[in-house]
Amino acid sequence: MNSEVTDNPARSDHLAAVDTEKPLRSAGAPSAGMTTELAGTPVVPGVAYGPVLWPASRPTLPSADAASLPDDLRDAESTRFVEAAATVADRLRGRASASSGAAAEVLTATAALAQDRGWIGAATALIASGTPAPVATVAATEKFTTLFTQLGGLMAERVTDLLDVRDRVLAELDGLPEPGVPTPEVPSILCADDLAPADTAGLDPSRVIALVTRLGGPTSHTAIIARQLGIPCVVAVPRLHEIPSATLVLVDGGRGVIDIAPDPDDARGEVARAAERAEAISRWQGPGHTADGHPVAVLANVADGVSAHAAASAPVEGVGLFRTELAFLDRTSAPTVAEQTALYRDVLDAFDGQKVVIRTLDAGSDKPLAFAPGDTEANPALGVRGIRMATPYPELLDDQLDAIAAAAAATDTTPWVMAPMIATAAEARTFAAAVRSRGLIPGVMIEVPAAALLAEAVMAEVDFVSLGTNDLTQYTMAADRMSPALAALTDPWQPAVLSLIATVGSAGTRTGTPVGVCGEAAADPLLAPVLVGLGVTSLSCAPAAAAAVGSALSTLTLQTCRDAARAACATSDPAAARAAAEAVIHPH
Repeated sequence: MNSEVTDNPARSDHLAAVDTEKPLRSAGAPSAGMTTELAGTPVVPGVAYGPVLWPASRPTLPSADAASLPDDLRDAESTRFVEAAATVADRLRGRASASSGAAAEVLTATAALAQDRGWIGAATALIASGTPAPVATVAATEKFTTLFTQLGGLMAERVTDLLDVRDRVLAELDGLPEPGVPTPEVPSILCADDLAPADTAGLDPSRVIALVTRLGGPTSHTAIIARQLGIPCVVAVPRLHEIPSATLVLVDGGRGVIDIAPDPDDARGEVARAAERAEAISRWQGPGHTADGHPVAVLANVADGVSAHAAASAPVEGVGLFRTELAFLDRTSAPTVAEQTALYRDVLDAFDGQKVVIRTLDAGSDKPLAFAPGDTEANPALGVRGIRMATPYPELLDDQLDAIAAAAAATDTTPWVMAPMIATAAEARTFAAAVRSRGLIPGVMIEVPAAALLAEAVMAEVDFVSLGTNDLTQYTMAADRMSPALAALTDPWQPAVLSLIATVGSAGTRTGTPVGVCGEAAADPLLAPVLVGLGVTSLSCAPAAAAAVGSALSTLTLQTCRDAARAACATSDPAAARAAAEAVIHPH
C-alpha cells in the first residue's frame, strides 16, 4: 500500500510503497497505557502515513569539572574553537546557498549565530582562563540561552538554533560526524522535541513526508519551512516522545492529529481520499477567484532570485512578499546599492510584468545586523526593529529604496514597496513620501495592533496594506510564538486576531485600498476563504501552498466566504473558530 499521500499538490508525486504487514524495526502497537491518538496545533494541512523517524542523539556534553588547561596550550585551544565555529558557519552558509526562500534566510541567520561576537568572546574568555574548548562552548551557550529565554518573544526562538550550533561545534571539536536528521530508508514521519533550521531546511520531502514536534508554534521556523517543502506539519504535541521509533502513524496536518498504529484499512481509506484531493488540487492553475468570479490574487512569498524563479513555475500571479533580509544577514558591512540592485532586478525579471511586493529590511530583534549594532534591549521583539531601524541608520532605508528604484528602471517594472512594523499614520506618511519620491508604489505592513485599529488613517497615507499575521498574532495575544505552552494563543484562528483582520478588511473596502495577507495564515486552505470573507483581496504564501489555497477558493462563493468569516468571528477560541468555518465551508 502507499506509505503516504498528502492533499498538497507539491507532494502528490511522492508516493512510495511500504508493506504494513511486516514490522519495521521496533514498529508495533502503542505501549501499554498509551493513547492511540495525539493532538497538537495544526500548521500545514495534508495527510501522511509512514514510520516514525527520530533524530540521532546529539553529542554528549562534556563534564564541567574538566582539568584546567596549562598556560602554554590555551592559545592553541582558543584557535581550535574559533576554527571549529568557523567551519560550522561555513557549512551552514553552504547549505544556505544551495537553498532558497525561507530556508536560505534561516540558515544564513544561523550561520551568523555561529560566529556571533558575543558568543565567541564568552567562549574564548573561558578558554583563556584555562577551560577546555568543549566545556567553554557549553558554558558560553548556557549563558546566551538563558539570556534569550529571559528576553522572550522572537529572541527565544534563537535558543533552538544556538543549541544546534553548540552541538555542531562540539562534534567538530571531537572529530565526530555532523549531527542532524538521518536520511531514512523509506518515506518517514520525522518526530522531534524541536527542529533546528539546519535540520529542517535540508530535508528531502520525498523521504521526510511530515514533521511533528513536541515544542514550537504555528509560526516557528519548522512550520515555515514545512510550508515551503509542502509537507504536513503539526506542532506542540504533548506526549510525542512516547511514540517508539518506526511505529507506523497517520498524520493529519489539517486537524493536528497523529493516529498511532492505525488500522490498515482505515489508513488505506485516508490515503485514497487524500490522493483524490491532491489530484483535484493539482489541476488548479489560477488565476485566483471565488466560484462566482470575485478576484483574489494568489501570490508567492520569496526571499531571493533563486526562490523567485522557482516560484514563477507555480500557479501564482506575482510576488506578495519579497523578504529582503537575505542580502543583509551574515555580513560585516552593508550591501552596496549596486549589490542590492542586482538582487532586486533578479526577482523582478522572474515576474516580468507581474505584481511584485518588496518588503524593506525587517532587521533587529532575532535578526541583528553586525554592521548596525543597537543598544541592549530588555525586549527586542518590542524594540528597534523593522522600519524603526531607519531612525538610527537612515542610510539603510535610503540605499535600499534607491536600489529598488534602480532595479525598477532597469526592468521597466514598478514594484510595490512596503515597510514592516509601522505603528502610526505618521510613520506611514513619512515612508510613503520616500517611496513616492522614487516613483514607486508605497504600502505598509499591518502587524502592530495599533495600525490595525487605526487602519483607515494608515490607508489614507499609502496605496496598499499587507497583513503580517505571524507578528500580528504574537503581538495581539502577548504570546511568544515559540512557546509550546502558548501555541493555542499564537494560532491565527484566534477570534481576537480575526477581529483585527476584519477591522482592516472593512477599512480597505470603504477606502478602496487593496488588503493583502502575507503571513503563514495565507497558506491555510481553510483559513484563506475566511480571510477573503473579512475583506482581504490577495493572499501570498509559500509557492507549494498556492494551488491548495486557490483551489479551495474556487469552490466557494464570496457570500460563503463571508458567512464562514462571520461564523468564525462569533466564537471565543481558535478550535471553535476553525470548526465553525469548517461547518460553513464543508457542510455535511
